[in-house]
Amino acid sequence: MAKRSISQIVKDPEWQKIRASIVGKWNLEPKECCDKLKKFLGPIHSTTNDKLRIVMNYVTGSGFRMGKIQHPCIDNIKTQIKVETTKRKSKGEW
Repeated sequence: MAKRSISQIVKDPEWQKIRASIVGKWNLEPKECCDKLKKFLGPIHSTTNDKLRIVMNYVTGSGFRMGKIQHPCIDNIKTQIKVETTKRKSKGEW
């Protein structure tokens, strides 16, 4: 099965609600925003590949890359996703 494009995956209604709830709030409530991302992901070891791709795509977007949005919890989420995706790729589950 071919991997769907990220533009298709991010149309997920659950993700769109989460995204809308955190847009513009990172400077004031970074921890709460990270908590919402973690809740969306659920347990990292059992979450779907799509959810991992959605969140990684989000936290590597321009605001995060340019350094306008920074917090240790963001780095933690990125690290957890990188570790999990590497593990899945080595098992052929990606």
